[in-house]
Amino acid sequence: MIRHLVLFKLNEGVERDEPRVAAGAKAFRELGGVIPELEFWECGWNITDRPVAYDFAINSAVADTDALKRYIEHPDHQAAAGQWREFATWVIADYEF
Repeated sequence: MIRHLVLFKLNEGVERDEPRVAAGAKAFRELGGVIPELEFWECGWNITDRPVAYDFAINSAVADTDALKRYIEHPDHQAAAGQWREFATWVIADYEF
């Protein structure tokens, strides 16, 4: 199994209650039920106000590197990620467990 973690940081001046940000969060929430490669899927907003904290997180799992590649290339994933490119940056970690 591969754990796929993503942490998003909203760009300076972007607020989570903006319509485009809400739409981006909704797009990611919906991926869990759309992409068959996802064996585990959760995402949500950070609940702390620490300056080092990121704003939004995705925690997911896929079976192997082939499934990860299919997930990343899936049109719905690409569309959701494209929304976030407009207002955030992110870091990713993928590891076997």
